[in-house]
Amino acid sequence: MAKDLVIVESPAKARTVQRFLGDKYVALASMGHVRDLPRGKMGVDLESGNFDPTYAVMDDKKKILAELRKATKEADTVYLATDPDREGEAISWHLMEAIKIPKKKAKRVVFHEITREAITEAFADPRDLDKDLIDAQQARRVLDRIVGYKLSPVLWGKVRRGLSAGRVQSVALRLVVDREAEINAFIPTEYWSIDADMSKRPQNGRENLFTASLHAIKKTKGRIVIPNEERSTEILNDLAGASYLVDEVRKRETKSRPAAPFITSTL
Repeated sequence: MAKDLVIVESPAKARTVQRFLGDKYVALASMGHVRDLPRGKMGVDLESGNFDPTYAVMDDKKKILAELRKATKEADTVYLATDPDREGEAISWHLMEAIKIPKKKAKRVVFHEITREAITEAFADPRDLDKDLIDAQQARRVLDRIVGYKLSPVLWGKVRRGLSAGRVQSVALRLVVDREAEINAFIPTEYWSIDADMSKRPQNGRENLFTASLHAIKKTKGRIVIPNEERSTEILNDLAGASYLVDEVRKRETKSRPAAPFITSTL
């Protein structure tokens, strides 16, 4: 009796999935991507304006594909259980194309945790490949190739050979450069603050110490700004020898939430 084939990306995951699913399945690993744009040339049709990519099997994946092709022929059903993201979706599509898996024989399963329950649920509800995710990954890869192949030679001519440009790294470098320019343009401004160690009248034989920070003086609006030592000394002279009164004490509970995680627009 033929066993169903399960293809995942890593050998460790293959062993775990095999253990959870049992002897009716054979789990094998693709070891990540199996096809990519060719080395040494663009591999993207820029002339037609369609930007159609041309893919080639990676040299180190030919043996793996041969093993997967053989296992596919022996299986009744092929479950594509690559990672649950656009890269994983594209790997499943590349596997179908490279191994020539019949569409009626292939099923896509997705799970977000390596547990028996999650894997069982995924295999109970397989689906077709998501063309939108596949197209998104191809667009990402094509953009990487165009930007890298077009801009890197400019860097070689303008700066030095060996440098590379990229869809992500060049933008990230620009953000770093802009931030460094802001830092270099920053003009530090001197400011002073005044704190006073005070004590309340002793209660129950204990002296109650606390620190007070100068916020305003002579009913100034907003927090007082002390620009230099001279102004600080003037204020200290005015405050020296004065008596102080705690006019009001407010106590309240507050909730402090951590800042939201960065997303692309806030990074």
